[in-house]
Amino acid sequence: MEYTRAKNNRTITVLPEEVSGLRQHISLPSALDVGDDLYDLLINGDLFDVVDKIPDGFADLIILDPPYNLTKDFNGTTFRSCSRKDYLDYLGTWFSKVCCKLKSNGSLYFCGDWHSTAALQMIMEKELTVINRITWQREKGRGAISNWKNSMEDIWFGVKDPNDYYFNVNAVKLKRRVLAPYRKNGVAKDWQETDDGKFRETYPSNFWDDISVPFWSMPENTDHPTQKPEKLIAKLILASSRPGDIVFDPFLGSGTTAVVAKKLARHFLGVEINEEYCLWAAKRLMNAEQDNSIQGYCDGVFWERNTLQEQKKKELTKVRHNKTGRELQQELLLID
Repeated sequence: MEYTRAKNNRTITVLPEEVSGLRQHISLPSALDVGDDLYDLLINGDLFDVVDKIPDGFADLIILDPPYNLTKDFNGTTFRSCSRKDYLDYLGTWFSKVCCKLKSNGSLYFCGDWHSTAALQMIMEKELTVINRITWQREKGRGAISNWKNSMEDIWFGVKDPNDYYFNVNAVKLKRRVLAPYRKNGVAKDWQETDDGKFRETYPSNFWDDISVPFWSMPENTDHPTQKPEKLIAKLILASSRPGDIVFDPFLGSGTTAVVAKKLARHFLGVEINEEYCLWAAKRLMNAEQDNSIQGYCDGVFWERNTLQEQKKKELTKVRHNKTGRELQQELLLID
């Protein structure tokens, strides 16, 4: 039975007639030589066929999102859960080589969940200095009858030199609505009042509860089973790289890291073994040329979930007479 998507489902798909055109934006390992220009490149191939062709000290920032230690089907290729020792062995087959591609003052972020997080810390400490562990709330997921619902994931933050690495905290501040405004001598303390309400820009912590996992009505959504949100990756890129820097993702999946790097004026290099995922990534990169917006990020700050939506709702209401209710609903879904 053929699956029919809902009318307003914006999940990115690739039509048969688009494949040949998109393949022109994808490189194969066999076409690469040592010393090639690897900026803004999407490579469809096995990491082991590519990594030796990438110069050491190439990347300012590396974002790693390999298969977690879970049994998961990735478009016909199944990664199976294993013992912690076997998972460590798997990580060890490529992690050291990937770290060699990081500049001496570069940063690396390593994604995982509770099944794999101990292994990630152990393997990172062999090559890098661990600076922090970020935990982010993933609100999607089914409930568990005999256990706590798994709604958190980790991102380990490491650097080569703890005395020399880039981190721009001002680029990743969170804008929160002030519910109990405090004044000192009649003057607002650490918050600003605007026509749309009272807000405070706060320094980010290592717990993020303002992330929305991509869903069907968002233009960044694909059918990838473990797709990371653009807003999540944007925080990592803005904090740990400058415009013009190189961001490397050895397990690119549906292309989120490359797309966000492009939207934020960074260079990217992505490697992905599955051709269909590469096609999705290529299409997303083309879409980013027309639309560089990132859900939940606006005016140089990350907005608390649903806060930006409320502000934009007021703006949309002003032109309500020109839009249908369905059009308004769709625009609001895309904002936050």
